[in-house]
Parts: sequence; C-alpha cells; structure tokens
Amino acid sequence: MSTATTHGTQLTTIAAFPANYFLENLTVRSDDSLLVTAMTRRELWYVPPALSAETVSPVLLHTFDQLTMSLTEPEPDVFYLCTSNVYTDHKSSLYRIDLRDWRPGAPIAPKKVLDFPAEARALNGSCLIGPRTIVVADSAAGLIWRVDLPSDGATPAVRVWLRQESMANYAGRMKPEQPGVNGLRYAAKLGFLYYTATAKKLFMRVKVDPVTLDAVGDPEHVSAGRMADDFCIDENAGVAYLTTHRENTIDCVSLDPARNSDRFIVVGEPVHQDLVGPSSAAWGRLPGEYGRRAFVTSDGGTASPLPDGIRRPAKVLRLEVDEVPQALRS
Repeated sequence: MSTATTHGTQLTTIAAFPANYFLENLTVRSDDSLLVTAMTRRELWYVPPALSAETVSPVLLHTFDQLTMSLTEPEPDVFYLCTSNVYTDHKSSLYRIDLRDWRPGAPIAPKKVLDFPAEARALNGSCLIGPRTIVVADSAAGLIWRVDLPSDGATPAVRVWLRQESMANYAGRMKPEQPGVNGLRYAAKLGFLYYTATAKKLFMRVKVDPVTLDAVGDPEHVSAGRMADDFCIDENAGVAYLTTHRENTIDCVSLDPARNSDRFIVVGEPVHQDLVGPSSAAWGRLPGEYGRRAFVTSDGGTASPLPDGIRRPAKVLRLEVDEVPQALRS
C-alpha cells in the first residue's frame, strides 16, 4: 500500500495488476467493491472493498470474446457491460451481468443481450440518463448510441442518440490513434450529459430532455486543451474530475463553461509515480463519499509510457478530495 498527498488530495493504491494491463473502466458497487475492465485482455475483474490502510487482491471474473469497455448499473447489482472489437472487425455487443445472488469466489454468467448495428466502430464510455436508458460513446464512429432496456427481458432497442463534429477523432492522422468521444457522465440535477472528446482535447455538454431523454440543441464547450479520458462529476460542488490518461493527471474543472478560465491539476504535477495512465474515475458509494472519495483506474503507461520507457503496474487507486479549488466552487 502506498499513499501520497498533493494539492489538497490524497492518493492511495488499493490494488495492483501486472505491467501491460490496460485497466479501462470501473463501476462501484454499493459496498465499495469494484468491477474493473481490463480492456486488451478482454477481462472483467472484481476488487474487494479496501479498508483505509490495506491493499486487496483483485479476482478475475470472466474473459469475453471482445475487448471489455464500460459498465452501467440500471438496477441494484444488475450490470450491463459494453464490449467491442475496437482494433479488428469492430463488432460490438452488450452483456447483462446479474450479481444479485452472487458471492465472491463464485463464477458469473454474463448474457449477451444485444449486438450493435454494423455502424458501431469502437464502443467506449457509457452511463444511464434514465432508469433504463443507457448512452454509449462510440470513439471511432464519432457518435453516441442510445440503448433502451426493456423490462420484460426482450432485446434492447438501440439507435443513434447524437452525432456531432466534436465527437470525431482524427482517423489516421494521430499516432498512436486517439479516441473521439470517450467518457460520458449525466448530471441529473443540471440536466446535461457531459462528455470528453480525447483527440480534439474537448470537454463538452449537451442538454437532455427530461421526458424523451433525447439530446436538445447543440453541444457546447465546457473546457478545452487536455486529452481527458473519463471523469466523475460532483454536482453539489459544480465540478468534474477528469482523468487525462496519456498526460498522467487528474484535473478539476467547473461544470459551468463560464467558470473555466483556469485549469487545476489536483494530482500529477509533478508526475506521480502511482498515477501513470489514469483512465477512469467513479465516486465511492458509502455514506459521505460522494464528492470526497473516488476510485481511479490506471494502465501504468501501457498506452503511453513515461519518458523512461518503463511500464508500471496497472493500479486501482483511491482519491480523497479535501477541498474544491476556490475559483471553481459553485
């Protein structure tokens, strides 16, 4: 276990994976255990709850046929996992994983419920915008999909939710190739879906109709200039914490475009050796953790090593936030 404090935050390693593991995404269960996707290994892992001063051992749950991407939880302990052949034939699917009667150590039985249309190219981040409506970023097609989950077990309905120029990547023009639209989070109180667009270094938002759950109007810029990957949002404080992946930082920005004249790096300047390749972030779910304690995945430099060329172990980290930068407070 290693812990470091910087810029009003504390970062603690709670689980480590071998080098060359690309931890892509995570979701936090009600007891603060985690489900973590190891993208290039096509794996889903379970990370037990970690007490404040301990490191825990992750457990492999399942290996899939496609790369494992993001997860959503529309009902308690029922998860939907996006998978996608990002680098080959681009086939993409959605799996239902029911953990309501599951206990650690037991196998799981994922059920494929949807194959995405052939237009899908590279699924990435996802989130709920309604009780049974998921939106999914497609980083190569430059769009966001909408998936409506039926309550009767039938096949989910899927269609394009929004396509906009900010979501596109620079196909063939950046080496290594960078994602377009990437991370998604819905701010229910504000009524906006926020998204990152990595290749174009944009953090964007678009209004969501509270009844139809469709996008309303054109997306607007929230901030720019960083290759953000995923993020978590604190609606109470009016800020987002962005993982910049290839830039090895966690940045704090306002959810209000008018308040983002400055950028605040809360961890990673100078480079933090435990925070190499931060890829995703999600708040803890125990009482008092929202806005204060988040879990962060990293790839140890698998996608973009530090200048020394050494790939570190991929890690799951706990980020504790003491205070929001004064200039960004709502």
